[in-house]
Amino acid sequence: MPIPEDVTGDEIDKDVRQELQSLPKTLAEDVAKNLVMVARLIDEDPEGAYGYSRVALRLASRVAAVREAAGFAAYANQKYSEALAEFRAARRMTGTVELWPLMADCERGLGRPEKALDMAGAPDVQKLDKAGQVEMRLVAAGARRDMGQLDAAIVTLQSSELASHSVQPWTARLRYAYAEALLAAGRNGEAREWFAKAVEADRDGSTDASDRLAELDGVEFMDALDEDETDPADPATPAAPAEQDARDSRDDDED
Repeated sequence: MPIPEDVTGDEIDKDVRQELQSLPKTLAEDVAKNLVMVARLIDEDPEGAYGYSRVALRLASRVAAVREAAGFAAYANQKYSEALAEFRAARRMTGTVELWPLMADCERGLGRPEKALDMAGAPDVQKLDKAGQVEMRLVAAGARRDMGQLDAAIVTLQSSELASHSVQPWTARLRYAYAEALLAAGRNGEAREWFAKAVEADRDGSTDASDRLAELDGVEFMDALDEDETDPADPATPAAPAEQDARDSRDDDED
């Protein structure tokens, strides 16, 4: 796959660069460039990121950082079986527990929430840092919801991190998940309160909490294109059948 000229490979983390030193210099540079492309594209173009991860994997499958990157790219494309295999490989190579929550979430993606819950209770969780433990709590709550255990999902998310007024990198997602669990349980008033709290903490727009809050408040967003299609001289003028079909299609997509 083509590599843009502005990508040198030097952009990668120093720890990853050190791992690549076990490879011949030219090969290490090629792998580094592909890993840079994975990181650059994984949010906006996960399919593209996946393609570059496969190239890196083909070049250096015995490098833990490459297996991890391949796992993230597969995960971003909902290829959960593949992602789980790569995360397991990276974990075997490094002995790290950091990937444990992601591995558990892959089990959820594969339709095995019971396995995810087993992992949430494993000793490895105690070795995670605070961010990892919160992530594991989110996965466990999701598994409870997968199993229809809505009240248990709510209880799982109730924690000192949720009650804290300080804003941490995980705060918005934790509050959002709690609001979602409350909403699923029919506790709409409380859900609205926690969506609002999620908005307060979501400084980088990592969730759509503001949209969910607007939905609960009954706010409707007018499609500017729909306004243009209506005859301004006669607001009641019906749309032509083809136009109506297009609108119906957009509505279906939004639903």
